[in-house]
Amino acid sequence: MRTLTRTSTTDMEVTSIRLERELKDKLKQLSGGTGYQALIRDVLWNYVQQKSGSYRPQFSKADIRASINAIAQKDERCVLTGKFISEQEPMLLGLTTNGDLVPLCPDSLSD
Repeated sequence: MRTLTRTSTTDMEVTSIRLERELKDKLKQLSGGTGYQALIRDVLWNYVQQKSGSYRPQFSKADIRASINAIAQKDERCVLTGKFISEQEPMLLGLTTNGDLVPLCPDSLSD
C-alpha cells in the first residue's frame, strides 16, 4: 500500500488512539518501510472516500488474478472501466494480486 502525500505532518493534528499490541505489530509488518501511522492514514482515507462515494480504486487487468461470475446485490462500479453496475445485474468479482475481491463489468476483461 502506498501513502499518498496529502498534508505535511507538521500541518496535521495529533490524535491519540489505543490499539491492541498485536494489531500495532501487524500494522508495522504490513507497512513495510512506510511506517504504520502512514498505513493507518491510508486505511482511514480509503474508508472515508468509500463511504462518501468518491473512492475510485486504480486497477489494471494485470492486477486481476481470477474472476468469478456474480450478481450485484447493490449498485457497484467496475474498478477497471468505471462503468455503473446496477443491483441484480450480472457482474464479475475479480481477485486482485493483493487478495481483494473487486467489482468488474462482465466485458471488462475482454481484449
